[in-house]
Amino acid sequence: MYSYESPEDCLAIVQMNSELHRAQLEMLSAHCATHQLRLRYSADDLARFGRHDVLRKSAEAASALHDFYSAIEKNISPTAPNPEPQLTSVQIAHAIQYVSSYLREQREHYFAAALPLNNQHKARMWPYFSATLLEQVRFLELHGQRVSPPSFYAEARALGFESLPEVTHMNSLTFLDVLVFNDTLKERSLFHALVHAVQFQVLGVERYTELFVQSFAKTKAHFTVPLEAHAFSLESKYMRPSAERFSVEDHVLLWVNEGRYQP
Repeated sequence: MYSYESPEDCLAIVQMNSELHRAQLEMLSAHCATHQLRLRYSADDLARFGRHDVLRKSAEAASALHDFYSAIEKNISPTAPNPEPQLTSVQIAHAIQYVSSYLREQREHYFAAALPLNNQHKARMWPYFSATLLEQVRFLELHGQRVSPPSFYAEARALGFESLPEVTHMNSLTFLDVLVFNDTLKERSLFHALVHAVQFQVLGVERYTELFVQSFAKTKAHFTVPLEAHAFSLESKYMRPSAERFSVEDHVLLWVNEGRYQP
């Protein structure tokens, strides 16, 4: 059993939490992809017309994960549930202003040190993103320095919001056209960051922020915000072994026209 009093154990605990976080991100991606299935198809249609081998393997994996984490959950000290926070229209308007200002400030902060994508990056991404976007965006690797959380997080937590996006632990953050990687740029994280860059390009920063804040205030979870769920879904589609070529911009425009980013 680990102990915080042992230096060796402390290093092992850090490594354990790093691996736990990576596993959580993978599960969030799977959760988002499954959420999209749930929105589009009934359980009866999936059972009747879905590939039974895929459904069985998915159900077995989900069941095994449930058993594993349920066993761990039983050993976690219980905490009293917090009442669901409800924001007024004025508070939501202020939140939209805070977030949009934060995005612009971070974009300006990192832009000077950011670099254009190299030819290798562009070659991997061009079937999915326009050449114009790939020329426009800039990226920066922080090599573990981490993006600082927004100053308004303290106020948000005081209002009862606990599941705020953990910006210091995210692989990537998109500040309009500047992609910031908390550690190093990886292909999967680059794709995810570029999806958000397309969303900013299509929606504009004000509309993007409005949709994000309103959805987060409703769902209380970062990964269930449609803007984020769509990015995870497209990322999962891109990472399939035999990934099909598709236009991210077309997918984003479709969601905009169908109102699927609405809370």
